[in-house]
Amino acid sequence: MSKLALTIGDLAKSTQTKTVTIRYYEQIGLLPASKRNEAGYRIYDEADRDRLLFVRRSRYLGFSLDDIRELLGLADQRDASCASVDAKVAQQLEQVKGRIRDLQALETELNRLLSCCHGGVIEQCRIIESLSHS
Repeated sequence: MSKLALTIGDLAKSTQTKTVTIRYYEQIGLLPASKRNEAGYRIYDEADRDRLLFVRRSRYLGFSLDDIRELLGLADQRDASCASVDAKVAQQLEQVKGRIRDLQALETELNRLLSCCHGGVIEQCRIIESLSHS
């Protein structure tokens, strides 16, 4: 059975990640430095692809790069307790809930502004008036 060998372009395509992002993740240590073939081109294996997918999924869930670095460190400790991972996810969930509350307040305010409008001309627009005053 042959071992998976991907170029950076193949890795980018298979993970839907830009090549510049892959290089950046290598540069900041989220991905290990790639191996090189005889011609000097980057070569990636299945473990590299899986790690990049881990990073991509974590970014999708809103984790910061520092959080992802911490999660990767925890993932590398296979027999450790997952309590730290649970705590990190709970912390992220609280941040998401806070953003949702902020967005709901924003929605309420935009609906309030919209209800002020009764048509007419800009000179008499209550939305413009509301936005112009504190």
